Amino acid sequence: MLNSIGINSPVGCLTVSATREAIVGIAWADDPHGVATPLLDEARRQLEAYFDRRLTYFDLPLSPLGSAFERRVWEAMQQIPYGQTRSYGELAMEIGSAPRAIGRACGRNPLPIVIPCHRILGANGLGGYSGGAGLPTKRSLLKLERAKASDLFSDFGISEQAGALATTPVS
Repeated sequence: MLNSIGINSPVGCLTVSATREAIVGIAWADDPHGVATPLLDEARRQLEAYFDRRLTYFDLPLSPLGSAFERRVWEAMQQIPYGQTRSYGELAMEIGSAPRAIGRACGRNPLPIVIPCHRILGANGLGGYSGGAGLPTKRSLLKLERAKASDLFSDFGISEQAGALATTPVS
């Protein structure tokens, strides 16, 4: 049986779903069903600690549904430390794939935030993000972690437009 809980977060309302054994989904929605379980309560605790900058590594049993390749990409993303980023190309080289395939796997990530696809950037910009409000949500998560790319975009007058960087005047 699948149960879920709603969590209010700085990036919107999240619904976390789990079986008795593992977390299986995180969605930007307010659609909890079933009953809260000890595992869902722990997921809430860890997500709240993450958003309060008190947690930098999630320790939850996960069971994301995806192909063997997608699971390999998601495992590699989980190895990227808090506050750091990789490009689609760098991750592709790490696992012996192509950047576009990495991007597709990121877009299919059923456990955003916990499997940190927001830490994957394009070679010349933020790349994409399928969670929440899209790129504004990705920027918020990077800023929360104080990732270097977020600092670059916000602090040095560089803005992301259509997947590429464009210089804007700095006053």
